[in-house]
Amino acid sequence: MVASLTFISYSMLRKESVNASIASTSNNLLLVGRNLESYLAGIEQLSLPQISYDEITYAIMHESENYASRMYVEDYLRNLYFSRNDDLEAAYLYIIKEHKYYVVTKENYNITVRVVEHPSIEQLSWYQRALQSPFNRSYQSLLGGADELEEGDYTTRTDRSFMGYHRLLRSIVSREPQAVLSLYFNASRADEILKDIPLEAGEHLMVLGADNAPFRVDDEDFYEESRTAGLPEQLTPGKDGRVTWSSREEKYLVSYNIGEKEGWKLVKPIPYKEIYAAATTTRQLSLIIGVLFLIVSVVLVSIISNKITNPLKNLSLQMKRFSTGSFDAETTVEGNDEIAYLSRHFNKMVGRTNELINERYKMKIVEKNAVLKALEAEINPHFLYNALQAISTKALKNKNDDIVEMVDNLALTLRYCISGRDVVQAREELRHIERYLALQKARFGARMQVFTDWDEELLTLKIPKLSLQTLVENCIKHGLEKVSTTVTIRIEAKVSDTHSIIAVHDDGPGITEQRLEEVLDLLEQEWDHPGGLPEDGGNESIGLKNLQMRLKLLYGEEAGLVIGSDDQGTVMEMHLPQGGLGQHGESADY
Repeated sequence: MVASLTFISYSMLRKESVNASIASTSNNLLLVGRNLESYLAGIEQLSLPQISYDEITYAIMHESENYASRMYVEDYLRNLYFSRNDDLEAAYLYIIKEHKYYVVTKENYNITVRVVEHPSIEQLSWYQRALQSPFNRSYQSLLGGADELEEGDYTTRTDRSFMGYHRLLRSIVSREPQAVLSLYFNASRADEILKDIPLEAGEHLMVLGADNAPFRVDDEDFYEESRTAGLPEQLTPGKDGRVTWSSREEKYLVSYNIGEKEGWKLVKPIPYKEIYAAATTTRQLSLIIGVLFLIVSVVLVSIISNKITNPLKNLSLQMKRFSTGSFDAETTVEGNDEIAYLSRHFNKMVGRTNELINERYKMKIVEKNAVLKALEAEINPHFLYNALQAISTKALKNKNDDIVEMVDNLALTLRYCISGRDVVQAREELRHIERYLALQKARFGARMQVFTDWDEELLTLKIPKLSLQTLVENCIKHGLEKVSTTVTIRIEAKVSDTHSIIAVHDDGPGITEQRLEEVLDLLEQEWDHPGGLPEDGGNESIGLKNLQMRLKLLYGEEAGLVIGSDDQGTVMEMHLPQGGLGQHGESADY
């Protein structure tokens, strides 16, 4: 209890310290931020020609050819310069079409306006920002002095300036830029505004523009570290004016204020160790006073808690067994307290889980059988169509009794197809293939050559019904039907170290690389893949897709189809894992 109270009091003091620091700092930054916004608003007001906009734009357009216009420009720039007390260091008016500027600075004690030829400023970043700004203005940070200047920038700027303000003057008629008014300010007014923000040991203050450019920082090394770590990007309006940030040395509470109009940011990082100083001292005193009471409390609590927690440990052990798959876990129920209540309901949950597992297992078996039946049913219509076409072709060409043999083969084939078995012995599938090829022989004659090389030990191998027909049918459809030359089909079966391999080769035209990639991608997809079959030719591979799914369902993930093709023809293989369903001879009639 003493330790808990110490921890709670320390946590409350920490929280109160943080809240107090946040409240005072946020209010202070808000007031200073408003003063800074007022200062920037005054700068913006200074840069606007107001009611003399037409006169100044006219003078800018004609200053090179009209002496009065030039005098008007010089007087305007001189009056603007004198309108400020002591923070305006220099004022430039750059004439875009003439590539020159008028300038007045404090270095000219007689306040003479000079005219200087200057290359184009259109490539400068501050000009581009002003051009893209809806307010036709931009701010330029001069924190780094001459190092911050870009190539082609003004060269007569004083090092005392900390900020440049650039106002784009456009033609009222064409809205084309005519001139740029650039004002450079020293830090006297800004420092006067910022002095209202108190800084304690370890605290920092940064003034960032809306684009996170630094204008005033108390420690440039600290700013560089925070900028490299991405702190300015974290200062967004949606974070209640505070974030937590850690430097290489310590952790900071960063309070900030974002101006409503200009979006400038006042950022004040405060070390947490300074915020927590009072709470830490209180914690140390509380720990010293309460350590003896804490020791006594621990001993008493340990004795009492053991009597309470032993049933919980037993329940936890059974829950752990249950979570690892031991569904026979059952805990002992003693008494009528809350632990006994949890134990009874845990035992009920275990029993109900076992019932649900059994129900789910039965549902999976039924679902698997239904999928197999559906996949098999989709194959039969393809063969029936080709068989009837072969009979028709033979009847038209020969007009003889050979049709009787074809009909017999067809009848036996139909009986085989509707036999209601999912898995058959390889010898049965081979007899079916002989009848099937006899029907196809009537269509293609001597152009179709078939050879069979089947290991005797594999004649009893159990394979999916109609699987071999699917491979042979693909050879005929995509090889023999597409050429007018003789095509040889070779049916082979062999055993590797891990699989029984049934292969069907043909020396037809082969499969294009693109089409082969589409077929292999189709075989890798789940049956209910949201993309469905490919739009172009997807239905041509439905038989192979069906066979792939049946192999996976019957023999597991190690079974499947392997397809290869080149200019020598195509080879399609069924890989059945050794020791699987077909190897042991179990029935597959689910």
